[in-house]
Amino acid sequence: MEKIKITLPDGAVREYDKGVSVLDITKDISEGLARVALGAVVNNETKGMQETINEDSTFRVVKFEDKEGKAIFWHTSAHIMALAVQNLFPGVKFAIGPAIDSGFYYDFDTEHRFTPEDLEKIENEMARIVKEGHILERFVMDRNEALEYFKEKGEAYKVDLIEHFPEDEEISFYTLGEFTDLCAGPHLYDTKKVKAIKLLSIAGAYWRGDEKNKMLQRIYGTTFEKKKDLEEHLNRLEEAKKRDHRKLGRELDLFSIHEEGPGFPFFHPKGMVIRNILENFWRDEHTKRGYGEIKTPIILNEGLWHQSGHWDHYKENMYFTEIDKEDYAIKPMNCPGSILTYKSKMYSYRDLPLRLGELGLVHRHELSGALHGLMRVRSFVQDDAHLYTLPSQIKDELINIIDLADYMYNIFGFKYHIELSTRPENSMGSEEQWEIATNGLIEALKERDIEYIVNEGDGAFYGPKIDFQLEDAIGRTWQCGTIQLDFQMPERFDLTYVDKDNEKKRPVMIHRTIYGSMERFMGILIEHYAGKFPVWLAPVQATILPISDKFNDYAYEVKKSMENKGIRVEIDDRSEKIGYKIREAQLQQIPYMLVVGEKEVEEQLVSVRKRDEGDKGQIKVEEFISQVVEEVKEKK
Repeated sequence: MEKIKITLPDGAVREYDKGVSVLDITKDISEGLARVALGAVVNNETKGMQETINEDSTFRVVKFEDKEGKAIFWHTSAHIMALAVQNLFPGVKFAIGPAIDSGFYYDFDTEHRFTPEDLEKIENEMARIVKEGHILERFVMDRNEALEYFKEKGEAYKVDLIEHFPEDEEISFYTLGEFTDLCAGPHLYDTKKVKAIKLLSIAGAYWRGDEKNKMLQRIYGTTFEKKKDLEEHLNRLEEAKKRDHRKLGRELDLFSIHEEGPGFPFFHPKGMVIRNILENFWRDEHTKRGYGEIKTPIILNEGLWHQSGHWDHYKENMYFTEIDKEDYAIKPMNCPGSILTYKSKMYSYRDLPLRLGELGLVHRHELSGALHGLMRVRSFVQDDAHLYTLPSQIKDELINIIDLADYMYNIFGFKYHIELSTRPENSMGSEEQWEIATNGLIEALKERDIEYIVNEGDGAFYGPKIDFQLEDAIGRTWQCGTIQLDFQMPERFDLTYVDKDNEKKRPVMIHRTIYGSMERFMGILIEHYAGKFPVWLAPVQATILPISDKFNDYAYEVKKSMENKGIRVEIDDRSEKIGYKIREAQLQQIPYMLVVGEKEVEEQLVSVRKRDEGDKGQIKVEEFISQVVEEVKEKK
């Protein structure tokens, strides 16, 4: 029998008979190596465990620690939950049940209103199903068979999904026990690996996120291989609840959102202090690096968006209006405005790179069910910059952007990793242009010796990109900054510069953000710091607490001295006990509390209490002011 060589995940190479099945190879892999996922094997192409291998190959296996491994684990868990619900609540109709960042959910249509007690019953039924050791079996049908199958079962949501599939799409199913679901997979081969189960909450969700459709019941859950890991995860969730920016934004009087403007945040004075500091920091750092700041209109003629390609790729997310009987669009992105600014004059090769930054207000239509505090809104300011460069300048400019992002993220205490996203199916431009652009990003990352993760097919429609995934204080990741290399827009808008040979040439365009969205970045910061902003960012940096009314005059003298040095300071001169005033200041997360009484007045002192550190002793007013000014300057 002819032999083939298979490289296993640990690097070992083994020989098998030609025509060996994937299932046979999985039996040969030790438990310690990995968990086998149905379909997640052999060159990313194998569709089932019975697929045979007829040539040398690398056997790809996923682990729970991997992003893909978690998605497979949690998607399988959603199927297990669906089977449990089917067993316990006959007549329920099934919508969708995907894996999400920290677990999974499933949407159900049933007259029964799920309760917390039901979640416990479903958990127990899931544990029983797992113990039985079911194997998920995959099969396919043609379009008409699949439609007929779900129509007979009365599964209207599955029928709706299939009807929206492309005509040539392969329609696959997975069966787990008595539950069969429309699903592309892949899944765990061995469901017994799902050891620790916790259903977390019940929420309402409109079908397809559209409030015009029926409200379904969504059950969120998570699962792990070990109970210890589940307990750690639940502890993180509790910590995340305490840090919820919506709760802290209300308590600290930073922002609010009202029914009169869903998805349109209202920033209060204290929130504007933080926002203005962030914007000024952005301006200062960009000015140092040769950026010019521009401001472009938020409403532009509809024809512009056809020319840019946004109409074909983005119109569902745009808002429209009419002016003088002509159609206009409210901008969802800043790049066309920047392009028009570039086109307002002719540039020489000596003028490039041209770096244009904009804190630009954009509007994007988000479904009401997707709105979430500052994290998902309908209007936000994007800290865009667009760079127009010579081809020979691309690598240096990309490196400069990476260095700027690294500097700014370090100021806020964020660790990060980088992901490279390649050409999506719905894209503009030639293969050659995309290859040049993608290689340009890769070369810049290699120059800085930065490791990165590849997201195949996740680029922008006009070019590949690298994203900065920030890790916050409790280990969650957030996508913020992005760098996109674009050969398409300069071509569509006929952008040119005069080269040294006196010929007109096409510049290369780089799109990039650091914060991403100002609103979202503020939400991330609120949760990252749990509302305890460092002194340089704190809306109120110090509060002066007179022990009694007779020390109020001295308190106001101290306040004036501090304000003269740019320190944001308040006085709590209410006729309350000092302990009450201190507790109130602590609830407001004010970094410094300055208690003043008789001794402080006599010796021109303040008694300093620091947030989370308590009493720091007495200090001369001038010395305290100098310390705070230095702390702000250093952005500690």
